[in-house]
Order: sequence, then C-alpha cells, then structure tokens
Amino acid sequence: MAQTTTTFERAGRWPGLSLAQRVILSEGWTRRAIACCAGAIGALALAPVDFAPAMLAPMCAAVWLIDGSATATHGGGSGFMRASAASAAAAGWWLGFGYFLAGLWWLGAALLVEADQFAWALPLAVLGVPAGLAVFTSLGFALARLLWSSGSLRVFALAAGLGASEWLRGHLLTGFPWNDFGMALAGPLVFAQAGALIGLYGLDVLAIIVFAAPATLVNAAAPRRFVTPALAAALAVLVALTLFGALRLSRGETEFVDGVRLRLMQPNLPPDAKFKAANGPDIVRHYLALSDRATTPERAGVADATHLVWPESAFPFVLSREPQALAQIARVLQGKTLITGAARVEEARFAGAGATQRTKIYNSIEVVQGGKIVAAYDKIHLVPFGEYLPLASLLGPLGVNHLVPGVWDEGRGARRLIAPGLPPMAPLVCYEAIFPGEAAPPDADNARPQLLLNVTNDGWFGRTSGPYQHLAQARLRAIEEGLPLVRAANTGISALVDPYGRILEQLPLGVEGVLDGRLAKALPATPFSTHPNLWPLALWFAAAMLAAAGRR
Repeated sequence: MAQTTTTFERAGRWPGLSLAQRVILSEGWTRRAIACCAGAIGALALAPVDFAPAMLAPMCAAVWLIDGSATATHGGGSGFMRASAASAAAAGWWLGFGYFLAGLWWLGAALLVEADQFAWALPLAVLGVPAGLAVFTSLGFALARLLWSSGSLRVFALAAGLGASEWLRGHLLTGFPWNDFGMALAGPLVFAQAGALIGLYGLDVLAIIVFAAPATLVNAAAPRRFVTPALAAALAVLVALTLFGALRLSRGETEFVDGVRLRLMQPNLPPDAKFKAANGPDIVRHYLALSDRATTPERAGVADATHLVWPESAFPFVLSREPQALAQIARVLQGKTLITGAARVEEARFAGAGATQRTKIYNSIEVVQGGKIVAAYDKIHLVPFGEYLPLASLLGPLGVNHLVPGVWDEGRGARRLIAPGLPPMAPLVCYEAIFPGEAAPPDADNARPQLLLNVTNDGWFGRTSGPYQHLAQARLRAIEEGLPLVRAANTGISALVDPYGRILEQLPLGVEGVLDGRLAKALPATPFSTHPNLWPLALWFAAAMLAAAGRR
C-alpha cells in the first residue's frame, strides 16, 4: 500500500494543502481537536435538528484520519500495522467523544433535579458516559484500519468496522444503542422506511457508506477524479432508499381499528419533591380532571374515549395498595379502560426452611378496569445507573449509587400485555423502546403483537434534545416492526404514530394536555421483524467483503 505522507511529499503539495490533506497530515492535539469537532458536528444530524448532511463531517473525517494513521514514518510489517491501528483507535476515541458529548450532554439535566444529592455525579454523566461510549468508536476505527486500503473501497472498511462496533454498543453490558450513526438516515421519513427491511443496525452500515463516500474524491494518487466506486455506490444507495421509501409511503394509507378511541394524558409534572406520596391524592385528582377535560365543544372528555393511557410511574405510591385511588379512578372513568405506568409490588414469599424471599418492586404498566387491576407488565430492560447499579459489588463500596430511589427489580416473562377492547400489545417502559429487534418478539405461540405501547417519563431531562431523540428512536421501532405506536410521556413528547412512522397526533414537549386519536392498524410482518439479525448481518458481510476486495 502506498503511504499517504510519501505520496503528498512527492507531489509537492505542502504549500497549499486541501482540507482533506490537512486532516490526514495532522498530528498531536491538532489531530485530536479535528476528530472531536468533527464528531460534535455530526450530532446535528440527530433529533431535534435532524440535519442529515451534518453526518458528512464525522464520516469524511474518519476516512482521512484513518488515512493519516497509515504513514511511512511507522515503518512496515506487523509493527507498522499495530502502530497504525493504535493511531486509528486514538483518533476514533476522540471523534466518538465529541459525537457523544454533543449528542448526550442532556444526561446531566437529570442530576440537577435533586442537585443536593446528585450534582457530584455531573461529570460522570456529561463526560464519563461519552468517554465510555467512545471506546466503541475507537474499536470501530481499529477494525476498519485492519481492512484498510488505498482505494475508494476503504469506505466499506469503515462501514464494516464502525458497523460492528455499533452493534456491540447495542448489546454489551446490557446495551445502549442511543444515537447510532444510522439515525441520520432515520430522521427523514422517506429514508427511514428502509428500517422495515434492515433495521437500525443495517441503517448504520448504509449511513457510514453514504456519508463517508465523498471523502474518496480526495485521493493523492488521482487528485482530479470526480467519481469513485464508493461514491457511485453511495449515490445508488440514496436513490434506492428514496425510491423504496417514496413508493412505500405513497401506497401505505393509514387504516384504523374500529371501535377504539384513545385519550393520552400528559400531566407535565416535574420529577422533584412535589412528586411525593403525601401529594398522592392531589396528583390523582389532577390526572382525572385532566383526563376528563373537554378539548373541543364536540369532545366531552372521558365519555369520548374507550381507552385512556397515562405515562410511566404515574403515581407516587403503589396503586394496588391504594383502594381509594382505584375507586376514585373507577368513578370518573365510567367503565373505560385505563392503561397506566405504575410501581408494582410482589410480596415476599416463604422459600422454605424458614427463609423468605424479599419483596420485589417493578416499574410496570397496569391495566385498570372497574376499579381493579386486570393485567400488568413488568419492565425487563432496566436503565443502568438509573434503576440499577451495574457492577454493584465493585462500585457500591466506592459510594456510587443509582439515581432513582428504591431498589427496582427486573421483570420476567413475555413482552406482552392484554387490555379489554385492544389488540395484543408489546409494552415498552421508557427506554425499552430504543432496542431494535427486541420491541415486539413473538410469544410462545408465535403470535405477533398488533401495537407498540410506550409509556415514559422524560421529565428528568427538561426541555433538552433528549426527549426528541427518544421519540425518534421509538418511531423507528414502529417502522421496523410495522406496528402502530402509542406513546404517553409525562412531560412529552406524547404521540400516536402509524406503522409507517407518520406522526398522526402529538403533544409538544413541556405542555400539559390530553391527546385524542384513533389506533392505526398493524401491517403484515416486515422482513426485519421476521429476521431481525439476518439483513443487517448480510449488509455488514457485504461491506467486509468489498473492503477485503479493496485490499487485494
């Protein structure tokens, strides 16, 4: 492989270096700053900005930074390969750190809700989380460098390396697939339709190819070339995404389930000291008054709805232990069905030989009808550091604790919830909606749910970009699965979404109100929902093979 630095020196291009050449030849803190700033610019491709072209900055910079890791000064042989892979990994960490810092800065807002207790952890959330997530980007750069070549097919090496690291980020240590690079293509609805075929991890591979390909226009060996194989492939991908998405949306009319009228309640309550058990009766009265509000002269409140949906952790108490609250709900709802987030308790049981199991408490969704709880689902995927402490035996003695009071337990069983008068639901509590391929698994009888129900409380993050990013990911789950999404959020953004990802109704962030609407019908099973791992893996394998062909 001809080394980049040597080629530039022979070409005599030092006096007037292009932007690409400056990135390739950068060193030290200049190189780190370029990588970090390019990553931060890429965060503009995410919600709420959704400026997809911003992803060009980190992806093109990635190509040039890895080019710069392969310099003649490292020598040759295995020693050169190790040194260049280490150099690429270092650049990848800085790019990832900038990307995640700019995309996840809002995590710190949760620590300021009860600043007297948790302000000390602000650096851990704002800097520590991006630093940890950047390790995956670093690994992706190193893997890409092992497949690197001098031609334009090196873009596929980047897609294979970063695509693999994004998949690992979504699975290792319980996974955190938030703000994947593929979300740049999931923002525009026409591009997002491909999620029904390849899911988020497939979009990761395509997004890396599309946004990195322009970097191959700058080639020291052929500086005047205007079209490269990688750029041609990227343009073909964009055309295919556009045609497929436009055709799918034009033919996909939203159909509705007969006899179902939904009312979503968004109370906009801050998760601070006011949300205490002592204020429980006032909170319930507020919820009921809001749920029965007449939004227009034609709508008479609860009487217009068949089902009401309240957000995650709606009550500052265990609902099943409050018969007065259940009776009050029954009186106001007049036989309507309520689906609400709530804490659920499983009482301690004797385990034999005089021993007992401790009482368990779950972050749950409960179905209430006629003053009785008739069904429930317990959250399976708990939030690290929020609802449980990972590596507790190691971090606990150091004084590190999770940020939500109490000890929360992991739910068991199928992701399924049945409510009278509704099709079978796939329940998603809070950030369970961010995991592709896990939102709506079939049950033991291979039956498929007919809607996604997401209750959440993003009030911890205020009026930041976090709630917008959360909605964007939940919307992509609807497209992937071909299922409508019903989303009730405490402070927003509550929404009704059809299985094509079209938002039918929504309430803005930070607004108190109710949302009335109909339930869209589910589509037949999508290719992704049938084989969630097959198609992303096929894309990744194709990218790896093209990268290997470039080396040969």
